[in-house]
Amino acid sequence: MATDQVQTDPHGAPTAPQGRKRKHFVPLENNPEVMTSLVHKLGLSPSLQFHDVWSIDDPDLLAFVPRPAHALLLIFPVSQTYEKFRHEEDKEKQDYEGSGQGEEVIWYKQTIGNACGLIGLLHGVSNGQARTQIQADSDLDTLIKNAVPLKPLQRAELLEETDALETAHQAAAATGDTAAPNAEDNVDLHFVCFVKSQESGHLFELDGRRKGPLNRGALEADEDVLSTAALEKGVRAFLKREEQAGGGELRFSLIVLAESFD
Repeated sequence: MATDQVQTDPHGAPTAPQGRKRKHFVPLENNPEVMTSLVHKLGLSPSLQFHDVWSIDDPDLLAFVPRPAHALLLIFPVSQTYEKFRHEEDKEKQDYEGSGQGEEVIWYKQTIGNACGLIGLLHGVSNGQARTQIQADSDLDTLIKNAVPLKPLQRAELLEETDALETAHQAAAATGDTAAPNAEDNVDLHFVCFVKSQESGHLFELDGRRKGPLNRGALEADEDVLSTAALEKGVRAFLKREEQAGGGELRFSLIVLAESFD
């Protein structure tokens, strides 16, 4: 009997629904220019772009990032510590089945191999203030409108079947500073997106490999995803787990969606 549950392979990566071969994309480079080019091509307003976050400890470096920060992407190599935490936190949770206009955040289940970067970008532009900056009738506007009424598995199928998304992703993956890996390669870098809900003001961690969106707690009205409180509930919690594990994985990058410099 077919079910709506997306299974995972031994590495925790999602597999395709029964009866379908799993689709793979060429991984996106961890590069704000590449990511910006992709979302602009899909229909995000040029008034927003992605920026590197060089430090969350140095106020002077952090001051270079335009505010408010609408979405924060954490990019890191998947470690044993992270995988253990992920499985422990998810094991008692039910698979998320939200859909429709009443959703607090839009969440996308990942069923496309090596597409965690794309899923992270979609989470960032589909939620919060960034969503209001999508150009009407663009590919991105159409995709999100079509995705909203769907359950997670049907949303995942929509992403797989949207040719404009795949074409734009392929073009972006072919650019950047390093040679792109093959679509079938096993890439250990993972993207997680943090956004602030416009409904409740809570910080959400959005990851297509998890069972659904993760509510990380309330933020004040004037706090964005780079605020001290948001970093404590998100990025610093991730780093603390790795540090406490001893010899854990501390390499990570941060990229934020905010106002453009131009």
